[in-house]
Formats: sequence, C-alpha cells, structure tokens
Amino acid sequence: MNTAARQEIGNARPVEFPIPANVHAEKVVSVRHYTDRLFSFRITRPQSFRFRSGEFVMIGLPNAEKPVFRAYSVASPAWDDELEFYSIKVPDGPLTQHLQKIQPGDTVLMRPKPTGTLVLDALTPGKRLWMISTGTGLAPFASLMRDPETYEKFEDVILTHTCRDVGELTYGEELSKALVEDPLIGELVDGRFRHYATTTRETSAKMGRITDLIESGKLFEDLGVPAFDPAVDRVMICGSMDMIRDVKALVESFDLTEGANNKPAEFVVERAFVG
Repeated sequence: MNTAARQEIGNARPVEFPIPANVHAEKVVSVRHYTDRLFSFRITRPQSFRFRSGEFVMIGLPNAEKPVFRAYSVASPAWDDELEFYSIKVPDGPLTQHLQKIQPGDTVLMRPKPTGTLVLDALTPGKRLWMISTGTGLAPFASLMRDPETYEKFEDVILTHTCRDVGELTYGEELSKALVEDPLIGELVDGRFRHYATTTRETSAKMGRITDLIESGKLFEDLGVPAFDPAVDRVMICGSMDMIRDVKALVESFDLTEGANNKPAEFVVERAFVG
C-alpha cells in the first residue's frame, strides 16, 4: 500500500511519509488507558488478515520514512472483526513513546504476517491448560481465553497474571468477568476457566511472585489442583525475560518438555518484546 499518511510532528507543519510496501495501514477504533504505564487499543482488521489466537504481529506508526516496528501479541481472538492490542508505555521507547498518544482515527501500520509459539498447535493434547503471565504478557492469553478452540482442547483453563500494583490487573480482570456473558463462548467457559491474579508490591487479595507461588506449592493449593504433571498439564508462559527464564526452569523441573510449532510438547514460551 503506497498511499501517504499525515502525521503531526511536534509543532512543525504536517509531514507526509509514504506507507511502506506490503504493510497494512489501519485505523484506530478505540483507546483505553488503565494506568500511567498500561493501555489497550483496537484497530480495524484487514479483510485478508488471518491469524491463530496467541500469535503476534509487527506494528508501527507512519511517523518516519523508515517506521519503527515492534512485536505485539494480538489480544483479540481470531474470530474478532477488529484487532486489539495491550501495551506498556515506555517513555523513551522508540515506538511506545509515540504509540501511547494515539487516538481514534489515527493510523497504525501492521505487517501482514503473524507468527509466534503461544498457539494451541504447539502443545500436545492434555487436560489442563496453564497460561502464566506477568504485565503485558497477558496479551496473547487475552486472545486464547476468548477462543472456542481452547475449550474444545482442554477441560480446565487457568490464567495467572502477576503485576506490581492492583490497577495493572484491571485489563485481565475485566476480560475474565466478561467471559461467562460472552454469547459465543459463555457456555463453554462456565466452570472451566479460572483467573489467578497476584500483586508483588501493592497489597491485594493474593500476593507474591508467580515463581515463589509455584515453588512453595501455594499456587496449586489455592486452586485445588495437583502440581504440574506432564501427563495432564500444558503450560504457556509470557512476560519479562527474567520471568520466562525462571518459570521455564520450574516447569522443566516437573519434567515438562518445551514445544514448538514444528514439534509440539508440554509447554511453550514467547520471546517477542515491545519497546
């Protein structure tokens, strides 16, 4: 697509930059800010765009001749007419310092090829699906928890979400509460989805780093389920690099094996980051 997009740069007059070839130019539909660090936004979905719930795409803004693109998990499920994203605000981030200022009607660029390992196809069949996240690592699970296929493949679905402060849990809590009322998957979800949210700094109903909760066994005790068992449990992990490393080691200590799209196994991790 070679049409031009206009972007206001500071107090200077509007400058036109060409849209790179083979890139979708989509309109912002809505934006919501949760804290001074977190926001979500929805954009129009290209008619030709197909993806599997849990995958990510590269997105950017038309504010330079060579736009900065970063990996963002699609937070909306594969059936949604729009595309939703959940982002952190990085004051000096090459992309997010500008992205956090978008408003409805603005243009967002998106490369057409989705990819990623946090997809159901990368896991072997099991009974219980764990989606373990910190911060904006919740995004791919926001997609998967709203996909009927997740409940067709697993009897029990557990989402854990750990953040520093209570306000940072809002996005996940609202999505979880809305699941049962969802006309498409409400009946599938009822009694089979659980949301386990904790904070590490601000006092809340449940507190603690997810690694500590796994090591101590409190996570399993609180949920009334046995510890990870490779015959039953499948695990997806998404968050900071340190969190992924530590949880991966813990999961492997229970004899679960890491999988991939071309070699499904008991757990998968995502290594795409936003800046």
